[in-house]
Amino acid sequence: MQFHHHGYVSTDPRMQAPAGVGLNRPEELPEKVDVLIVGTGPAGMITAAQLSQFPSITTRIIERRGGRLAIGQADGIQARSVETFQAFGFAERIIAEAYRITEMAFWKPDPTDPTRIIRTARAVDDPTGISEFPHLIVNQARVLDYFADVMANSPTRMKPDYGYEFLGLEVGEGEYPVTVRLTHTTGALEGEGRIVHAKYVVGADGARSGVRHAIGCTMAGDQAFHAWGVMDVLAVTDFPDIRTKCAIQSEAGSILHIPREGGYLFRMYVDLGEVAADNKGAIRSTTIEEIIAKANDILHPYTLDVKNVAWHSVYEVAHRLTDRFDDVVPEDLGSRTPRVFITGDACHTHSAKAGQGMNVSMQDGFNLGWKLAHVLDGRSPESLLSTYSAERQVVAKNLIEFDKEWSTLMARKPEELSDPAELETFYTSTAEFPAGFMTQYARSMVIGEATHEALAVGFPLGKRFKSAPVVRVADANPVQLGHHHRADGRWRLYAFADAAAAGAASGVADWAEWLRTSPDSPLLVHTPKDTDVDSVFDVKVIYQQAHTAIDIARVPDTFLPRVGPFELIDYEKVYATDPLHDIFDLRGIDRGGAVVVVRPDQYVANVLPLSATDELAAFFRPILFAR
Repeated sequence: MQFHHHGYVSTDPRMQAPAGVGLNRPEELPEKVDVLIVGTGPAGMITAAQLSQFPSITTRIIERRGGRLAIGQADGIQARSVETFQAFGFAERIIAEAYRITEMAFWKPDPTDPTRIIRTARAVDDPTGISEFPHLIVNQARVLDYFADVMANSPTRMKPDYGYEFLGLEVGEGEYPVTVRLTHTTGALEGEGRIVHAKYVVGADGARSGVRHAIGCTMAGDQAFHAWGVMDVLAVTDFPDIRTKCAIQSEAGSILHIPREGGYLFRMYVDLGEVAADNKGAIRSTTIEEIIAKANDILHPYTLDVKNVAWHSVYEVAHRLTDRFDDVVPEDLGSRTPRVFITGDACHTHSAKAGQGMNVSMQDGFNLGWKLAHVLDGRSPESLLSTYSAERQVVAKNLIEFDKEWSTLMARKPEELSDPAELETFYTSTAEFPAGFMTQYARSMVIGEATHEALAVGFPLGKRFKSAPVVRVADANPVQLGHHHRADGRWRLYAFADAAAAGAASGVADWAEWLRTSPDSPLLVHTPKDTDVDSVFDVKVIYQQAHTAIDIARVPDTFLPRVGPFELIDYEKVYATDPLHDIFDLRGIDRGGAVVVVRPDQYVANVLPLSATDELAAFFRPILFAR
């Protein structure tokens, strides 16, 4: 964490000074806003948290409830989400209160007595070390609280506007072309209508999205006609793996068991069996007593004595995907840019058992948030916004296909499996997908050509930037390189140096000089004149030598920028290899050097040789305006 560069700070350094629209933020919902977000779920809150970092943008997020969410339905936090939390500054705090999944146990009928279950296998949750961050379980409500803290501490001092329900919208002309109709749901004004005019609207209002309906998007898919009861409970039991994630299959049905944060609470997804096509939702009237009884049948010979029920529900598995994620119909593609977007469950629905809903929804919001900010802050053309639907719809489609297979396997009886170990084999062999690391965006205006990808094979284009250990030269601290990527809307340029020492003639020295002085340099072309030199591009260098062999006084000034009103030197952009974990070897980086370009949402956008300065300049021209 860096601070003091604008003067001494004695209070919480996470609280940024108010600026722009945060200086006189009105308590009441304004008549005109830049962005109106509908819904305070994970997708809406991460979008708001990203936009809150931009003082020039008026963003408001509304919610029909009268206050914060108390009990959330989602609880699985995959490692990619924890990486994202690191960017927003709260990964360490949420890890401390969460339950950490390190292993999964598999239970099946005892061959000698099929009425009883026995443990048949254990699987390590992350056998390949795909991320330095863990797989967590924590209440969705706490995730929303942390994003609310980010918003409250931001320059815009953003906070949710509770007590507003979305009724409809129309897209017209003018500076604020989206007219949104709302109604008050609480207080003295309950039932009274309200009109808000917005430049852009984001629908994060769930599976029954009113915003989706308003822009004419349709949900297509199918229903599995299989029901599950889910309950968060406090109970006394003799089941030995009550604090371990389990897939339990018995003659009486299946349970997906997930321990919760706090050491006592746990969640069970209890198989309620097939549902007739003409059931018409009657299965949803299943009582909590019936769910508990079914769980006891499945757990035999173990018993479950439930003492308290925090929450429970019944749902039928459905897999549905919208035809588009914005308001641009196919016949208008290329002729206009979107004004209304949908995210999260408003776009895609699936079972809860793969722990994907909240995680994929947050990546929807992270993807959209920085793009809206770039356009509204005057950095990028509106065409950037069309990449949101193009990128995220593919991800949602892949998720639904994965979840169909996983939820089908979970619902099968043991004798229906082609291999007794089929469930655990699927779980371990597909671990990278649910962890959030199989996403790979296709070539677009924000993903470059793969011409030079071989220079850094560990950073594939379109995939998230996979962090690795390095040593910060200035203070000899071992750090994770990717952990310094903050959700501040900046692009990252990682210069992996060639073999020469700092100060010697080298490819990286020439590249740094070009970046500092050339009229074609992205730093000079795209950085506003009245801002810090690193306000748009965060440029870092990683040398091949140990930190003791690097003389920081000989490092090019490009990597030691002067920032803030006192023009202080930022020493946290110069790194050396970790002698125990050489990043050049770990990520397959060419020893002749390379530049890795990373988007504001942590995805690799381009890989180039140090000498390819013309290509670097050309890559950014259609993305960022000259300033």
